[in-house]
Amino acid sequence: MADAPNPFQLPNITKFKIALCQLSITSDKNQNLDRASRSIRLSVEQGAKLLVLPEMWNCPYSSDYFAKYAEDFDNRDASPTLSMLSEAACCHGITIIGGSLPEWDHGRLYNTCCIFGPDGRLKAKHRKIHLFDIDIPGEISFKESDTFTAGDQPTIVDTVGRIGIGICHDIRFPELAALYRKRGVDIICYPGAFNVSTGELLWELVQRARKSLPLDDQKREDIYKFIDAHELNP
Repeated sequence: MADAPNPFQLPNITKFKIALCQLSITSDKNQNLDRASRSIRLSVEQGAKLLVLPEMWNCPYSSDYFAKYAEDFDNRDASPTLSMLSEAACCHGITIIGGSLPEWDHGRLYNTCCIFGPDGRLKAKHRKIHLFDIDIPGEISFKESDTFTAGDQPTIVDTVGRIGIGICHDIRFPELAALYRKRGVDIICYPGAFNVSTGELLWELVQRARKSLPLDDQKREDIYKFIDAHELNP
């Protein structure tokens, strides 16, 4: 009897292009979808096999809009955003990390990233685990936790490689990245919509600090391990 195929066997791809799409967001959802669709098409024309969209790209990033723009992902007829992403992934034969979108599920709102494979099928969803609350007097005051429910599960997807998913503020917590490393991911994608007050600290200073961290082997297996940030992206 032939051995059953390994469900975690990865494709024989050692090098591929990744597209990181920047989008200008408006209050018109259809316009946002059109812009994303064009960006996907242009990225494919330049050879991208993995495409990453930003956080909350189909609506303005404001608590005033999240519920209004949210979609029920289990009802594809009521989710034009997921339909567009699915069709684009299938049409172009690429993997799409769908940034994040406001998701309705059983009366709760989530900040959710949907991942589509080259066949257009939804492979996984990641709900933002660490919600972003900030209050800097005179600069910015915002609480995601007033609107969203936090996710509670890490997300790993096997497509062009083994990919770990986080959303924006998730990047501040090295434990999630360490867990992904322990589970053998090749790359971690963090779709984000950083603010100008603290964003640069996250995409510059924090990453430089992590680069200088030595490998710290804990004696207990149930404790996270700090690792060199370069090891997360071999």
